[in-house]
Amino acid sequence: MVAAAEGPQSIAPFFNPKSVAVIGASSKQKKIGYVIAKNFIESFQGKLFLVNPTVQEILSHKCYPSISSVPDDVDLAVIAVPAKSVAEVLKECGEKGVRAVVIISSGFRESSEDGAKMEEELLNLARKYRLRMMGPNCMGVFDSTTMVDTLFIPRYRLKRAPRGKIAFISQSGASGIAFLDWAAGERIGISKFASYGNATDVDEADLLDFLATDKETKVIAMYLEGIKEGRKFARIAREVTKEKPVIVLKTGATEAGAKAALSHTGSLSGTDEIFNAVVKQTGMIRVSDWEEMFDIARALAYQPAARGNRVAVITNGGGAGVMIADEMEKQGIKLVELGEKTVARLKEKFPPHVTLRNPMDLGGDADNERFREAISAVIDDEAVDSLLLVCIPHTPSIDLESFVDMVVDTKGKNEKPVVVCLPGGRVSLEVRELFEENGIPTYPTPARAALSLSALVKYGKLKNSDQAIKN
Repeated sequence: MVAAAEGPQSIAPFFNPKSVAVIGASSKQKKIGYVIAKNFIESFQGKLFLVNPTVQEILSHKCYPSISSVPDDVDLAVIAVPAKSVAEVLKECGEKGVRAVVIISSGFRESSEDGAKMEEELLNLARKYRLRMMGPNCMGVFDSTTMVDTLFIPRYRLKRAPRGKIAFISQSGASGIAFLDWAAGERIGISKFASYGNATDVDEADLLDFLATDKETKVIAMYLEGIKEGRKFARIAREVTKEKPVIVLKTGATEAGAKAALSHTGSLSGTDEIFNAVVKQTGMIRVSDWEEMFDIARALAYQPAARGNRVAVITNGGGAGVMIADEMEKQGIKLVELGEKTVARLKEKFPPHVTLRNPMDLGGDADNERFREAISAVIDDEAVDSLLLVCIPHTPSIDLESFVDMVVDTKGKNEKPVVVCLPGGRVSLEVRELFEENGIPTYPTPARAALSLSALVKYGKLKNSDQAIKN
């Protein structure tokens, strides 16, 4: 299907509109239209118009009987009315000159043949009036900078994630909510969020294309149940991954999952073998669950891509070092042999029981200064592309607060990525939060740390190969 309007800039009004109209705004607190109106009233800095033909005021904000009666231009309209009324409202938006529309309403292709016919009518109207349409049957968008927020979950039930560098695209509204709730709870910053539902007009490829040039976004994460136009998606993904990493969680791999996707958003899910081929050809990073998506997204958002696959591991626990070595091998990452100068430099300063091979075991009595010397020497080693630091924080010789400061001081030196593994419970959790707040991706298990570091290696390989082709 040909979109109503084309190009990534046609997506911009969804995230950065100067004026917004909420059509179906409600004065009843349990209604979707009330929550959306409240979101915009509390946070949006642009012009806001509420549309409801039966009330004059909502939350001390004037209401208009229709979009046509709004006395100003409208960039974005959010439609939350019954499905049978959406076409009429969309037509009024087109005549008004609205540039973009989010249709929250459900009851279209995902529910019945009659719904599919109504959805086809919406697409025809969007084409006629050359406006972009997200949905129907979607959550819409959230932008942490402009505070466009069409999510109809109250903020006391779903905290909005802080401002950050990760953008998230979700075909499923429920999965999008789970992502946002998790991000807020883990204090992971996001730039933009979009739940596009049935993808009648705006689809995953359009959003990917737009986010490729978005200055607020460093990493793009996607939840997909199906792909609307495979060739278009592959072409855009191939170009986007040259500039930014794209992480994808694709469901509907089994027959049961494909059927569920069809009844959920009306999406046709292709075979898993075909999708894996697309992932390989485009340079995307595929994950199997939410945890992997978050772990990898944080690493790619906080740290530079690795120049190669030569990794050094420093730890104060020999057992943890062995576990890390196992996980590294599973991920196809090479534990590099440290340079002679590095070993000689540290041998002069460390006691004999310190293991200077890789993984480097500093011993259970290692203090902050021993870690500092080891990290500095390894970072300076030309044979090392990235560093994985494993710390058992419970040993009395470690001063935890200054330990965090010491590691943070290494951030950005030689542009080598640093990932931290802090096993344990309450104490480790508190320290992990301090690291995360300072842009150091930190994980509770060796497996999660190794997987995240492997993503930095894989994306670095892709970037380096693209650079080689350019040169």
